[in-house]
Amino acid sequence: MSQDLPTQRKNIFDRIIDSIEWTAALFVGLVAANIFLSVFLRKFFDTSIPDSYDFGRLLLGILIFWGIAATSYRGGHITVDLVWSLSSPRTKRYIDVFATLVLMLVVTVQTIMLLDKVKNTYIDNVLTYDLNLPTWPFFALAWMGDVCAVLLIAIRTWRLIFQPQALDEHPEHHKA
Repeated sequence: MSQDLPTQRKNIFDRIIDSIEWTAALFVGLVAANIFLSVFLRKFFDTSIPDSYDFGRLLLGILIFWGIAATSYRGGHITVDLVWSLSSPRTKRYIDVFATLVLMLVVTVQTIMLLDKVKNTYIDNVLTYDLNLPTWPFFALAWMGDVCAVLLIAIRTWRLIFQPQALDEHPEHHKA
């Protein structure tokens, strides 16, 4: 029975990770759809979606923060691996743990600062140009992506320290 608990915990972590990655993918689709519809309507019908520019810019911001969440766990962000590639497996693990802890610190500070931006946008009642919709919900969605990034970096740190084999089980780590 005690062997089932780590598997259950692993499945919960993996479900959280997959949900966050699918949410990031959803925002990629929304940004692409907004751009496609805007260009299509302008080209063929000489009209536009009200606030399409504001929606595009706000959705792109959301996409960036949810993308940070997705790439932070998988290690898909830009890295410099010269020292790491020349190191022993034990040293590589220490480097990975240190780098992930630094990343978690930076993203945590960024998340705190972004929450301040959400609050100020709400208090200042910043609205979109055409429809006068409040923009703070878009900022809040971006902030939620940053919170998810902190969560995923914490899961990655936990796995680097206590379950390094869990990171090796993902197909993207098996490069041909």
